[in-house]
Amino acid sequence: MTAPAIFSVALPNETATAQLMADLALLVGPGDVITLSGDLGAGKTAAARAMIRYLAGDDELEVPSPTFTLAQSYELAFPLIHADLYRIDDVSELEEIGLSPLPEGTLALIEWPERAPEAMPADRIDIALSHRPALGSTARAAEITGHGKAAAIVERLQALRQFLQDAGFAESRRVRMAGDASTRSYARLIRDAGPFILMNSPKRPDGPAIYHGKSYSAAVHLAEDVKPFVAIAGGLRARKLSAPAIRHADLDAGFLITEDFGTAGVIEGDPPAPMPERYEIATDMLAELHREALPESLPLAPQINYPIPVFDTDAMLVEIGLMPEWYLPDRGADLGAEQRTQFVTMWRELLDSKVAPTPRTWVMRDFHSPNIIWLGDREGIARIGIIDFQDAVLGPAAYDLVSLLQDARIDVPEQLELALFSRYIKARRAADEAFDAAGFAELYAIMSAQRNTRLLGTFARLNRRDGKPQYLKHQPRIWSYLSRSLAHPALSGFRQWYEAHVPPPGP
Repeated sequence: MTAPAIFSVALPNETATAQLMADLALLVGPGDVITLSGDLGAGKTAAARAMIRYLAGDDELEVPSPTFTLAQSYELAFPLIHADLYRIDDVSELEEIGLSPLPEGTLALIEWPERAPEAMPADRIDIALSHRPALGSTARAAEITGHGKAAAIVERLQALRQFLQDAGFAESRRVRMAGDASTRSYARLIRDAGPFILMNSPKRPDGPAIYHGKSYSAAVHLAEDVKPFVAIAGGLRARKLSAPAIRHADLDAGFLITEDFGTAGVIEGDPPAPMPERYEIATDMLAELHREALPESLPLAPQINYPIPVFDTDAMLVEIGLMPEWYLPDRGADLGAEQRTQFVTMWRELLDSKVAPTPRTWVMRDFHSPNIIWLGDREGIARIGIIDFQDAVLGPAAYDLVSLLQDARIDVPEQLELALFSRYIKARRAADEAFDAAGFAELYAIMSAQRNTRLLGTFARLNRRDGKPQYLKHQPRIWSYLSRSLAHPALSGFRQWYEAHVPPPGP
């Protein structure tokens, strides 16, 4: 049985309470339970209100005490329920207010847990608040205890707060930032010297070891800690590209404080659409990056290098395997053993013959609109700020161009895709007269088919396994891109196979 993790913190004022709850909010999510105990006026509701406002991104959000309603629900980045058990006389009453059992996929903040201790889950975080009048009328102390699986969260909370203290950011105001599809989370740290970005990147393999003895993340070379981000950032900056400068780092714990590029992007409108002139500069940046051979390892720390993993056939096959594993069952089209063998065999032959022999460069993998910041005060290709590259591999140059021109989250008109593709080809030819445009076009189609096949499965998995249905809305777009790539003559056999075995996304 895991021993509880306990630490105490002084809270001289409500600002300190808000900072504590924001730090904890960075580490918790749906399904976690936080209890708040203490005497009347100890600050339980103030602490809950601070976390709710942080998660809502609204410092003025009305967050009433649930003393009389008993439970108040919020739809934030994920569902949250704020409960007050002070008026509970019997644990059986919890069922009436939707707290027995606790709702799945919901973060629960529960005041007065001692009124129904037998209903509190074994895995939870307890925050006991008490007055400290000697330190001021608003001063409090908090003893934070993590029970069961939540002990790891409390240990990480303590480490995070020590990291912020050591880096000189303990007093910074925290502003929530949207996360991504990974286990990472982010906050904007605001102080007099300007805003910075806090990245929380816990070391965590993505699932069980079912891919030839490896987890999915290990098999396809996804970053399992923060070290690749630091190494690749340094490599990009050394080539005068705009990756965030690392201000403070704890490589072992997985905490970074980085330069803040702001929020200007490369899309606009509703629905959002590409800003062509900014997409042109992003295309130019890729062409510039790809025009010369790049090192296969990068310095990480003194006497330590980071070897960039190779995006080989086996890794690509594991990725595209997500489509039959997750997408097809959703469409009622499970493959038989013979069809699965056909699928793997034809992909292996294609990747081995057409992709494996091509020159390798740095592939950032998710070089698309959510991960590109426009830096208008810089010049040339340095105006493209790159913020997501920790999963970088050595692979074909066409991959990142596909990521950009077939953006998974917004529609890129086919006419614009073709214009930017031609722009890239022209830039590569200007740098190297021997550049094989036709061979690159074939490689582009193959990488499009590989990436979009994988994304159909990825988005199905995010929905079914991770409870993130918002990604399903992108599947029709992914299908459209996939159809474009399968029209290439080199993929005619694939087009026939997909038409026979892979149904389009549902409405």
